Amino acid sequence: MVVTMGCGDACPVYPGGRYLDWDLDDPDGKTVEQIRPIRDDIERRVRALLADLGVPAG
Repeated sequence: MVVTMGCGDACPVYPGGRYLDWDLDDPDGKTVEQIRPIRDDIERRVRALLADLGVPAG
């Protein structure tokens, strides 16, 4: 499983059975308050991915 975060075709290629590219806002230059929703979005996506893979989130 390879998950990239918005770099699309610019990301290096790693051998893996499944690729996901999560299009996320770039946190660069943002305040902590602006970054928190990005962090929360990543957490939701990770938990959904774990559930999809049948891995319990701990």
